[in-house]
Amino acid sequence: MRAAWRVADVRSAEAALMATLPEGTLMARAAAGLARRCALLLRQVHHGVYGRSVLLLVGAGDNGGDALYAGALLARRGARVSALATAPPERVHGAGLAALRAAGGSVPAHLPSTVDLVVDGIVGIGATGPLRDPAAEMVRALAGLRTAAGGRPTVVCVDVPSGVAVDTGDVPGTAVRADVTVTFGCLKPALVVGPAAPLAGAVELVDIGLGPWLRADPAVCVVEGADVAGWWPRPEAVSDKYTRGVVGLATGSAGYPGAALLSVAGALAGPTGFVRYAGEVAALVAATYPPVVVADSVGAAGRVQAWVCGCGLGTDERASAELRAVLAAPVPVVLDADALTMLVDGSMAGLLRARRAPIVLTPHDRELTRLGGAAGDDRVGAALRLASWTNAVVLLKGDRTVVATPDGRAWANPTGTPALATAGTGDVLAGLLGSLVAGGLSPDRAAVTAAYLHGLAGREAARHAPATAADVARELRHVVPR
Repeated sequence: MRAAWRVADVRSAEAALMATLPEGTLMARAAAGLARRCALLLRQVHHGVYGRSVLLLVGAGDNGGDALYAGALLARRGARVSALATAPPERVHGAGLAALRAAGGSVPAHLPSTVDLVVDGIVGIGATGPLRDPAAEMVRALAGLRTAAGGRPTVVCVDVPSGVAVDTGDVPGTAVRADVTVTFGCLKPALVVGPAAPLAGAVELVDIGLGPWLRADPAVCVVEGADVAGWWPRPEAVSDKYTRGVVGLATGSAGYPGAALLSVAGALAGPTGFVRYAGEVAALVAATYPPVVVADSVGAAGRVQAWVCGCGLGTDERASAELRAVLAAPVPVVLDADALTMLVDGSMAGLLRARRAPIVLTPHDRELTRLGGAAGDDRVGAALRLASWTNAVVLLKGDRTVVATPDGRAWANPTGTPALATAGTGDVLAGLLGSLVAGGLSPDRAAVTAAYLHGLAGREAARHAPATAADVARELRHVVPR
């Protein structure tokens, strides 16, 4: 499990660490890590460091200082390093600039004609609001830069891409798009959530000794494959189909039969030993998936350890009755799609308040807005607010899916892919999530695990593009832990 911290907590940790070190030590560590990664990229992409052209975009403050000191190290290895300031001369890091000049670097007045590697040191984690000119103009000009061979230069960002909102992952204006971001001490939220995350490219974390001083709770955690493998419920020698968990699916309708099939496919890829289906297309489900036990309603379905409700269910009187029956059951429930729509008018608020068993809500951003919690520029904050209001775990779907809990914890999923932006993939996710809950995982871990594996399956399906929800469901079987 990795974690990202807010700016205030990073600053506090840095101040505590710096009080124990000689002046300049932290910047020297950061610059050394940055220079090492830049040198590695120059060798990998441009066949060496010596003679390569490196452009530093340098703003005010320590972020620019990191770039300048790293540039000096590269210049000593034979790179042709130039620094272009985006801030008034008196605000540029003086000692770093002197070090660059002493190593043979230059300070031109304009962008060079060709460049192999660009280092973005314009603004760091202390910046707020969108980039302003001349910095924004310079970032836009990067698109026109080329290497001597005519290719696109490699872009490395210092700590975070300039122009992103560090604590939320929002991108309020022009921002740098990196191939690699070298971040120091810990991850920051903009590197793992929101529209800023894809701009960071590959993220490399440089250890500068900050870890022991990060004493606040992280803003958001990032699940890894080892976490998912460790959480995945596995049968024991004495297990049977009931003890492995029974999941019920109140999904699909005559108008949307595919939603039933896709949610069942997701559930069958999960860890439970028994899948029950309750709904209008019971005959179709039974014909397609013989292991599934079917009924025409929730009341006739029999006992389950968790319910999934809403995928393609519709919003008519029959659908409303089925949702009420699910909410009345004393087991965890996963509410998706049409079930969320039927919650909007508040007519089921009493049932929700009366529940003691866990609830998982799986909205996308538009559904979140209808529920009264528009994501805006802070998807983690919006998911946490909805989780608190509803006393439910919230899985906010998107490229970087967010999972939030009522007690204020949040996760960002790192496996998302645009390939999942197609009809029916959410049904597959809901079925898998319900199976994990019925199989014994806590709702928060089940949501994190389902999002992670769903993303992996989407990536695999996209290799045979165009991917459909049925492709994602098939690939789930290949990505679940063994």
